[in-house]
Amino acid sequence: MSKALVIVESPAKAKTINKYLGSDYIVKSSMGHVRDLPISGSADMQVNLSPRAQQLGDKELKDYIRTIKSMGVNPEDGWTAFYQILPRKTKVVRELKNMASTASLIYLATDLDREGEAIAWHLRETIGGPEEKYKRVTFSEITRQAVQQAFAQSGDLNMERVHAQQARRFLDRVVGYMVSPLLWKKVARGLSAGRVQSVAVRLIVEREREIHAFVPEEYWQIFARLMAASEFRAQVIKYRNKTFRPGSKEETDEALKVLESSEYIVKERKVKPTKQRPNPPFITTTLQRGASARLGFSVKKTMLVAQRLYEAGYITYMRTDSRQLSGTAIASCRKYIEDTFGQPYLPAKPQFYSSRKGAQEAHEAIRPTQVNRTPGMMASQLDKDQARLYDLIWRQFVACQMPPAEFDSTTITITAGEYDLRATGRVIKFDGWLKVMPPDKKNEDEAELPVVEASQKLDLIALDPGQHFTKPPPRYTEASLVRELEKRGIGRPSTYAPIISTIQERGYVQLIKKRFYALKIGDIVTDRLIEGFDELMDYGFTAEMEQQLDEIAQGEKGWRDVLDAFYDHFLQTLRQAEHHMRPNQTVPVDITCPKCGRAMMIRTARTGVFLSCSGYELPPKERCKQTINLISAGESVKAGEEKDRELEELRAKRRCPVCSVAMDSYLVDENRRLHVCGNSPDCSGYEIEKGEFKIKGYDGPVIQCDKCGAEMQLKSGRFGKYFGCTRYPDCKNSRKLMRDGTPAPPKADPVPMPELKCKKSNAYFLLRDGASGVFLAAHTFPKSRETASPLVEDLARHRDELDEKFYYLADAPQSDPDGNKAIIRFKRKEKRQYLMSEKEGKATGWTAFYKEGNWEWQKGKTKK
Repeated sequence: MSKALVIVESPAKAKTINKYLGSDYIVKSSMGHVRDLPISGSADMQVNLSPRAQQLGDKELKDYIRTIKSMGVNPEDGWTAFYQILPRKTKVVRELKNMASTASLIYLATDLDREGEAIAWHLRETIGGPEEKYKRVTFSEITRQAVQQAFAQSGDLNMERVHAQQARRFLDRVVGYMVSPLLWKKVARGLSAGRVQSVAVRLIVEREREIHAFVPEEYWQIFARLMAASEFRAQVIKYRNKTFRPGSKEETDEALKVLESSEYIVKERKVKPTKQRPNPPFITTTLQRGASARLGFSVKKTMLVAQRLYEAGYITYMRTDSRQLSGTAIASCRKYIEDTFGQPYLPAKPQFYSSRKGAQEAHEAIRPTQVNRTPGMMASQLDKDQARLYDLIWRQFVACQMPPAEFDSTTITITAGEYDLRATGRVIKFDGWLKVMPPDKKNEDEAELPVVEASQKLDLIALDPGQHFTKPPPRYTEASLVRELEKRGIGRPSTYAPIISTIQERGYVQLIKKRFYALKIGDIVTDRLIEGFDELMDYGFTAEMEQQLDEIAQGEKGWRDVLDAFYDHFLQTLRQAEHHMRPNQTVPVDITCPKCGRAMMIRTARTGVFLSCSGYELPPKERCKQTINLISAGESVKAGEEKDRELEELRAKRRCPVCSVAMDSYLVDENRRLHVCGNSPDCSGYEIEKGEFKIKGYDGPVIQCDKCGAEMQLKSGRFGKYFGCTRYPDCKNSRKLMRDGTPAPPKADPVPMPELKCKKSNAYFLLRDGASGVFLAAHTFPKSRETASPLVEDLARHRDELDEKFYYLADAPQSDPDGNKAIIRFKRKEKRQYLMSEKEGKATGWTAFYKEGNWEWQKGKTKK
């Protein structure tokens, strides 16, 4: 009798499910998607056009057909798509087809969200065969009971969910492939736009502008250290019944004179019982925030670790916006609480939590599949990150079914002449849910205040004045950006992590110390997109599109109708933007070109802000392509300057003489720093500061160039910090700055080896000296980036051309005892070269290391 074939997305999930199914099933993994739209278009795609498209001119029509082919989806022909099997999945598909041909049934057990439904549909379409042979099974947790119940209740594919996922994919494809070329033309090459990513970047850009426009204001606070039965602190809050907030040291000193000689009398003491309720069980966004705050995980890392926990059967599905918990889960949790903590920690009734309006998919919140599987029991079965995240999920789930924590909150009001002071404290009376989920940060108010009576006199120990400045709006972290997207209805649980990854990969924003900074090119692109595609960049419109995708998934709207309505309006907007979008502007500065003497201009490209000669716009024969790399102010300092905190950096920034916005600073060279308006290029304001500057990161002695003897200077480039010769361009020698803050050793000159031909091009290999030892690289780099490990015999043939430091490698054994050729490799941890050998592409186990002037080798554990 033939067996049933079960297909899941990952090997880990297949392994877990296989434990719960009998011998009548074969469980295989598709390794994710098996087919997709073409990455760079397909010449094989047949493009049928509507009458609207046929009215275009010859050139426009040709370009439009090329765009449709590059997208792989045709809006002019009912949104027909040209799907291709992914190149790396041909072997997987072949194996699945062979197994499916002899299987009695095919169960598609991919994840239960829209993406999982789409993977299941693509598998059915790719494998082929009668639809009756396919069954769809879904489960929100991978446990024996859930899996067996799902197979007993198998059904058909949910095509509404497939259509919703496909509609999202097509929308993103259209925006990305049709708007990005316009940005290349108007702003700079290599840029991209995205339906949701561009809106997410807009949030970060607008926050950046708020920070640039913010002017910190000085204010002071005064605390009094007082003594009753014990010492406590009280803050001066009022003067003559008005809020006390002095704006200068002078005002503060006047108040201190009065307070030092005043009598401190208790006006009243209030004690109020308060309760703090537990938080709901985790959904995707709150898990990401919790893991960020408590564990320091990025959004991407949180989802990857949670995926492994889910596939191993330890937690429920991790992409959810539902706070629903099953009756069985609640009952088991309540029993665990009663057995472990006792009756006082068990509420009279189960606790239920409501989900937000329009929550996607009807599955559970994120919880452990078995509450009795405590973090302590799981520690030995999980790696460190998995154990920490499981501990967080387990604690949140148990805590959500426990009673509130109870406190006595105390407020003491004190008078000192015409001043009023206040002290607050909180004492825990019953820990409740905090027994399981202690707070991640200590609350300053959680201090026990002494018992005092009205009219009681207090002794003044000291006054503590403190200078402060108002703070700009906080920068987004990954977790807070996800929260803002969720709040605005943009994106869904399955899309938040990809959005966060994409906006960083595109080079529009930068994550520094877990805070998002908008780069200047991101600012310019956002401006141009808002001008040309105001609706597409509108938060409300993006949220409305998400709602329409939800309605497609629920079968309330036709997917083609939604796409057609969007595309008709989008096409008109695109054609208007082609004519009206402003190009990327340059800002002239009073710095002369070192090559031709013309004025330099501030330019912004995908690689950053730099100075370019104004002669670049001239005809080819007169054109000057000279540029000057600008180093961000965060990397350049004067002696003694320290800018550790953002507020201090903002206060230190110059204000634009034209519009008063904070200016961005760049190092031009060791004697000039350029301050550019934060609104550049729309504002032409700039200032040039003269002085002596250096780049942060190296405080060692002056380094001499090993090629010409001149001094080397620390610089900053695309690939990080490095030392460059001060005689550049006459001497182009450079040395990398290592992570430990020391300069890399001098590099030997490349040695041509024309007898060694590259496999991927017509180039030949050079022997190069790099941070990871010697290696072979194509002589046409960077056109060809092919590299390889050299053989000892290669170095032996060119021994006379080598730097003396590599003689020991050229004189090394050219083969192992079995006659296999010796290959030169580099051990990163030990930072040294060693030899190894291979047979038929596999390591033989033989290695050799250079010690005290001799080569010592071993094979496995037996030294020879």
